[in-house]
Amino acid sequence: MYDDEKRSRLRDGMVIPAHPLALTADLRLDEPRQRGLTRYYLGAGAGGVAVGVHTTQFEIHHNGLYEPVLRLAAEEAAAVAPNPAGGSRALLVAGVLGPTDRAVAEARLAADLGYDLALVAMNGWGDAPEADILAGVAAVAEILPVFGFYLQPTIGRRSFGYEFWRRYAELDGVEAIKIAPFDRYATIEVIRAVVDAGRADRIALYTGNDDNIVADLLTPYRFGPTTVHIVGGLLGQWAVWTPAAVALHAQARAIVRAGAPVPLELLARAAQLTDANSAVFDAAHRFAGSIAGVNEVLARDGLLAGNWCLADAERLSAGQAEQIDRVLAAYPDLTGGAARLDDPKALATGPTVAVRDGTAAP
Repeated sequence: MYDDEKRSRLRDGMVIPAHPLALTADLRLDEPRQRGLTRYYLGAGAGGVAVGVHTTQFEIHHNGLYEPVLRLAAEEAAAVAPNPAGGSRALLVAGVLGPTDRAVAEARLAADLGYDLALVAMNGWGDAPEADILAGVAAVAEILPVFGFYLQPTIGRRSFGYEFWRRYAELDGVEAIKIAPFDRYATIEVIRAVVDAGRADRIALYTGNDDNIVADLLTPYRFGPTTVHIVGGLLGQWAVWTPAAVALHAQARAIVRAGAPVPLELLARAAQLTDANSAVFDAAHRFAGSIAGVNEVLARDGLLAGNWCLADAERLSAGQAEQIDRVLAAYPDLTGGAARLDDPKALATGPTVAVRDGTAAP
């Protein structure tokens, strides 16, 4: 249950990995590894997980896997980080996909499973008018508090400007916004909209800009008398090498809180992380291999059995594996600390779920 304690931790800042989907070679849900991933993230010190988002593969919203995947994460979170009042102390964020009818139904399901917030992916509305999207977000907020989401236009196929985000920030029930346009101009525009809406003290700002993580966390965004910071990240990049990500986030937040100078070494690491992300997310091919790249790294760390994805188009691009080799060798400080879970005894057991003809069956 989302309460004042979770709200305080959300506003203080946390690491929230975008949870991948564990599959077997025949594209069944790999339940043991799916559970193991959740335990890995929370054991690494992440404040929560986001499930049903782009990194989880949007296909699960259409093939019957949405409910079982969300349920597995909620069960593991409650076991790893139990809340005395029930459920989990970890923050659980459910990705919900438009249009409105589906987003509302998915929010209801997530609420029933114990999720705290709904991350609303607006690409499901297609080319609908912005007013329709805002009405859909407001409808979701009546069921679960909302984590706004500016999905990068390369994937979401749409950009949103200042006026949209100003109206978004004024909606009741918006608790946070993930800013992920991969664009400095658009990032500042969203932050300015939140400040101008008078919601800077109520809406937690999170980076989703996997290409600019450290700079986003360190920068004071100043508009007149108001200065705000991005306090955390909800990131696909943080689905890999999560212990190192938790340490990096803690370092950045300590510098911001103390008002201390930023060490040049940290800026060097910021550039290294962007370079590493370019390989994992396949920037050279306009992010075509981003999900497969995340899965490839997790497979190399023993957390997944392979880099398989539900969509045929989701696969490593030519040369991407070699780029991942390069950054693994070049930046051990960024990539160290991955806990291997290839020991079957370390994984929960359970049935797989077959995906056939657009439906899921046990």
